[in-house]
Amino acid sequence: MDKKELERLMNSYGNDVLRTAFIYLKDKHLAEDVFQEVFIKVYKKFNKFNKKSSEKTWILAITINSCRDILRSSWIKRVLRFQDPEYGLLNIKENSINIDDKVIKNIEYEDLIKKVMDLPKKYKEVILLYYYQELSTSEISETLKIPEGTVRSRLYRARELLKYNIGGTIEYEG
Repeated sequence: MDKKELERLMNSYGNDVLRTAFIYLKDKHLAEDVFQEVFIKVYKKFNKFNKKSSEKTWILAITINSCRDILRSSWIKRVLRFQDPEYGLLNIKENSINIDDKVIKNIEYEDLIKKVMDLPKKYKEVILLYYYQELSTSEISETLKIPEGTVRSRLYRARELLKYNIGGTIEYEG
């Protein structure tokens, strides 16, 4: 891989990597660390990329796995335990977040993000990848290495949980 190819990938997918890491980790500095780590891995492993999935899917899979690694570390568990709950993603009143060239200051958006982040990990991941990264269910399946039917099932259950948590009712099949 040459420098121009790496720059192309960073320009094409860098914002997606940074946003995904920020949503996962709720910390700007950790997200920036993941950004660097992801593109170092991409640089080192690009020759092993088999092109069975899109570049975006492959890079987001690396991002998610890097975030999971950080969240599993004992150091980060100790740090996050003492962290102010308003720090990071939800502190948008003072540190406005620029997403897709729009400054987000809507309290309803903040509440929705908080409810999404409160979902169990398996539901949170599919919601973020489907709605936030706009991946198809087949791309999410490739990214998370789970069957596409499982992705659709988790999306359905996640929507139902969100609807319930926001004040709606859950619809059950059966």
